[in-house]
Amino acid sequence: MGLAGTLGLFASIVFHEFCHSIVARQFGLQMKGITLFIFGGVAEMTREPENPKSEFLMAAAGPLSSVVLAGLLYLVFRAGGKIGWPGPVNAVLQYYVWLNLVLAAFNLVPAFPLDGGRILRSILWAVKGNLRWATRVASRLGAAFGLFLIVVGVINFVGGSFIGGLWYCLIGMFIRGASQTSYRQLLMRKAFTGEQISQFMQTNPVTVSCRVPVDRLVHDYFYRHHYKMFPVCDDGRVTGCISTKEVKEIPKEQWGRYTVADIAEASHSDNTVSPDTDAMQALSIMNRTGNSRLMVVVGDKLVGIITLKDLLKFLALKIDLEEDEQIRVPE
Repeated sequence: MGLAGTLGLFASIVFHEFCHSIVARQFGLQMKGITLFIFGGVAEMTREPENPKSEFLMAAAGPLSSVVLAGLLYLVFRAGGKIGWPGPVNAVLQYYVWLNLVLAAFNLVPAFPLDGGRILRSILWAVKGNLRWATRVASRLGAAFGLFLIVVGVINFVGGSFIGGLWYCLIGMFIRGASQTSYRQLLMRKAFTGEQISQFMQTNPVTVSCRVPVDRLVHDYFYRHHYKMFPVCDDGRVTGCISTKEVKEIPKEQWGRYTVADIAEASHSDNTVSPDTDAMQALSIMNRTGNSRLMVVVGDKLVGIITLKDLLKFLALKIDLEEDEQIRVPE
């Protein structure tokens, strides 16, 4: 019964998120996938909805699907009681019914990024026509709800319900963090959309010859310039890059035996971008690979370096200058 309940839990969450995905695709929003984790699941969108209507319908699809599924399971449960199915089977079916009702009710709480928070954001967005303001309000409510759950968890913990209190605290911290992160992600997307990295990349980066010994590389480049990665060039062509990660794989006493060419990483899509690359795409590559510096190349020619610090400085400046600018509904 425990195994069946667990499988039913994840199946219900997948069905809930799958219905989100179906509606999202009807509005042209591509989904990267559905991820299950300890607190439930999430349908991963490649971008935000373009208008309040698509946001509302996409968010409402999840709770509505859970209610419909609960109703269907309830009919099966009632039929099983009349037919005389074994008690454990009916007990699990009854658990599924309550599980989906609780799933729908919890997601309808108006705390972003829960479905209820997204529904609230779509309404605020439609009323005022300001996506940034609507997201800020919904995110603050989400953070407040997360804090409420943490307080409830602490009270339960002190009262002797250790496991229940711990779960309340963990879920509260998750929702609070997710709501704050969602608002920051919106600001980043809006600030970076349409901005090419050629506008703020470093056009005269420090490069390393492939013939430099590793011990000289450490003392003359890493210790002098304080960068964790340098482009490697040979006769004017960029051949790859060298970072502290490759150097650390060699024992210090053997640094003099190797040159940069021996350990450098070749150029590929995870460490190079073109000058017309969208800033959000460059940030996505950095996030996926863990690289804080990317080489900007045209063919085999190095034209610059884009760093995470450059992106964040541009983000802070643009938000500061355009803080009062409204993000309006597209016409």
